[in-house]
Amino acid sequence: MAPFDVKSAPESPETALRYQRIAAYTLLGVTLLRLVWLAGNPFDLYPDEAQYWLWAQVPSFGYFSKPPLVAWLIAVTTRVFGDQEFGVRLASPLLHFATGFAIYGIGRRLYDSRVGCWSAVIYITLPAVSVSAALISTDVPLMFCWAVALYAFVRAREEDGWRWWVVVGIAAGVGLLAKYAMTYWLLSAFLLVLAFRDERRHLKKLLAATLLALLIYSPNFIWNLTNGFVSYRHTQANADLSGPLFHPRAFLEFAGSQFGVFGPILFGALVLLVVAFPRRLAEPRARLLAVFALPTLTMMLIVSFLSRAHPNWAAPTYISATILVVAWLVETRRTVLLTASLVIHVAAAVFIAEGSQLAAAMGKELPAKFDLLHRVRGWSPLGRTVADLLRPRPGTILLTNAREDYAALVYYVRPHPFDTVMWNSDEIVHNQFDMTTDMNGLVGRDFLFVTQDEISPAMAARFATVGLPVHITIPIGAGMARHYFVYELDGFKGYR
Repeated sequence: MAPFDVKSAPESPETALRYQRIAAYTLLGVTLLRLVWLAGNPFDLYPDEAQYWLWAQVPSFGYFSKPPLVAWLIAVTTRVFGDQEFGVRLASPLLHFATGFAIYGIGRRLYDSRVGCWSAVIYITLPAVSVSAALISTDVPLMFCWAVALYAFVRAREEDGWRWWVVVGIAAGVGLLAKYAMTYWLLSAFLLVLAFRDERRHLKKLLAATLLALLIYSPNFIWNLTNGFVSYRHTQANADLSGPLFHPRAFLEFAGSQFGVFGPILFGALVLLVVAFPRRLAEPRARLLAVFALPTLTMMLIVSFLSRAHPNWAAPTYISATILVVAWLVETRRTVLLTASLVIHVAAAVFIAEGSQLAAAMGKELPAKFDLLHRVRGWSPLGRTVADLLRPRPGTILLTNAREDYAALVYYVRPHPFDTVMWNSDEIVHNQFDMTTDMNGLVGRDFLFVTQDEISPAMAARFATVGLPVHITIPIGAGMARHYFVYELDGFKGYR
């Protein structure tokens, strides 16, 4: 028996099976297309992806800016499928596939198979998911864990559903190992249980599930404890609330970006539902879904106004928001809007994947602001160029002064220069590579320094000789290019 007073009309087994098949075939078909596209379009890793790959070479319980799950996933997929871009990114489309099934389960459990089917199909084609499935990031396992935890939470609240509280704890704990934003899921669960009298009977079981989650997460906490809580301090710094407050332009940019993340029709419907039809959110099923969506979205809107927020920071919102909006449109017989939204999502996915090629076929060049993949271009040519400069200098160590350049160079210079070091003269830890490399033990050694800026006099003074720079220009399309200086630096004297 479901723990809700309002129930959908019973559906026949034939109807349920039909919608289940539609959802399964759509999820499978979209995922297979994405896998084929990834295999046939091995575009360069973005430096964050290269960084995660580099972390995966030495699996740990924590890293400077993130908990460890994304590195663990890459370690698994690359061991099986190799270190090429496809192997690094493989977990993304597969996890979104699994997330789609969890969303189907939530929609079916709360409403019926029709809502579950529409929700799964809409989710797997969301513009943000189309972009995310082509890259590897911490958001991908977070979304999966969020959806599994929510499905388990719905099941746990049913009669004889106590075993599902164990799944809630496991999913929440693994989610915390994916990204600290899983904390928002736990806060949402406690908000629901504490704010509504008829939910408070679940408090003790939710507390037990939370303790299990914290136990699973504890290795990362211990890692942070032994490393000065560096990940927590980085996360706090990311919010950037220490500077001037009130940024209306950043707020408008973030709010506008959500029309792209969730799709213009769906986000517009979500806003309309909240503003014009708030009474619908009092219905128990809608209330549950809203609590797992709106507080997180509101929090990110506030952060964007006080400082800044990246569009993906509200991504977990759209697990339950997808079901919430779909159920409303289905119940009010507005499925034409879902169909229109689906068409827009598919068109956006095609444009994201093939926009540059389509523009080139028409003899035009896609402007960089419309090419969402332009930031991943040019890293492999940079790596090949630097490898050519490094090859005739055996014993020379690669040196850089930027985190993104470090990660991309170690991945794209072949063979991989795992002894690359980061210039860190103030000896303050700014990133993972400041933690794991140290030039103090390399006095007297020679380096090949790759930098986006000319070498400073203070840095040049720390070497016996500084060669003339080699200029590298890497075109990335739309008239844009990356520019680098490469210096031979011999005889390091030490930072001081």
